[in-house]
Amino acid sequence: MIVTKDTIIGDVVMQDEGVAPILMASGLHCLGCALASGETIEEACIVHGMDCDALVEELNNYFQAQG
Repeated sequence: MIVTKDTIIGDVVMQDEGVAPILMASGLHCLGCALASGETIEEACIVHGMDCDALVEELNNYFQAQG
């Protein structure tokens, strides 16, 4: 999976639940939230005041390592 700012959080988690600790550590504690199923990574980062580029990079590094 290639993650972009426009990727839906729920899609990322459904692809591989192993990303949950990455999202939680970055400050996205709302994985069970109804918004998470339809919210983009960028939208969540804006709401939570997070560095979206850093999170996207970390998620892509994770997926690349999974092969």
